[in-house]
Amino acid sequence: MSPKPTDLPAPTVVPVPSMGAEDVVVAEDGTLYTGTEDGIVWALAPGTHEAREVGRLDGRPLGLELLPDGRVLVCDAHPRRGIFALDPRDGSWEELAREAEGVAFNVCNNAAVATDGTIFVSDSTQDFRLEEWRRDLVTDPGSGRLVRRDPDGTTTVVVRGLRFANGVALAPDESFVCVAQSTGRDVVRLWLTGPRAGEQDVLLPDLPGYPDNISRGSDGLIWVTIGSPKVPLLELLLRLPAVVRRVAARMPEPLQPDPARTVRVQAYDVTGAAPRLVHDLDLDATDFHMVTGVREHHGRVWVASLVEAAVAYHDLADREVSHGTPRGAGA
Repeated sequence: MSPKPTDLPAPTVVPVPSMGAEDVVVAEDGTLYTGTEDGIVWALAPGTHEAREVGRLDGRPLGLELLPDGRVLVCDAHPRRGIFALDPRDGSWEELAREAEGVAFNVCNNAAVATDGTIFVSDSTQDFRLEEWRRDLVTDPGSGRLVRRDPDGTTTVVVRGLRFANGVALAPDESFVCVAQSTGRDVVRLWLTGPRAGEQDVLLPDLPGYPDNISRGSDGLIWVTIGSPKVPLLELLLRLPAVVRRVAARMPEPLQPDPARTVRVQAYDVTGAAPRLVHDLDLDATDFHMVTGVREHHGRVWVASLVEAAVAYHDLADREVSHGTPRGAGA
């Protein structure tokens, strides 16, 4: 494990009009998009960060991506919803998918878009609603999945049995897609091209905490949120029999494992034989915490949070500490 970075400034906090700005995506002109728990998708103007409503979803927007035609892909986490395309110019919506192989999305969480328009999207769990994410982590049913939506609208499950499937990202050359397992504390890779096409392995094993959204930055690196460092009680429960975990999951929420307050993201170069940790940012969490979304855009690292009415950013030039430690890709 690389040493933790130290002496980093707190991120600069940018308020958003509503609570729960869970993810963030940045257009080439610097416009920033985020979605909040009231269903609104906001656009923050470059420079001023003035927020304006560009769309309202009858659900809960989580992951956001940019589509080749200029629209914004929005993952709706409410049951039997799915992925939608929002045109920020006029606020119009198009439904892209609500199910895969006859099974409706339950917690549509995060996505990545290939250059040909193919969409990879995570469905976190078939067992609980988004608001019950603690129960899913404790019971660990492994019912998450990764779905591919082809440009013709066909949907196919490409990875099953994921332990709370979360962030999704494509390799810079689109040779593989990867998906974070929050409960597993790792990032799983599915090869799409080459001699290993169709094979699955672990790209990033044994992360220092529970990953949420992941993304590929403008720097070509895969950025990974660490929503919380390891929680000793949760780690203990995950080693116990399933029947014990199910009982523990029925405890009142204040007695269940709770994330520690932190602002941490990591970035990996995945172009070599083994992933290489390039950035490890552990920022002051006094005024902002629980990072669930990350997006690097030309040296500025934007972060989002399920529990904040704000997004925040850190400029990599601000006394950033980098590491060059390779991480083995486990089987």
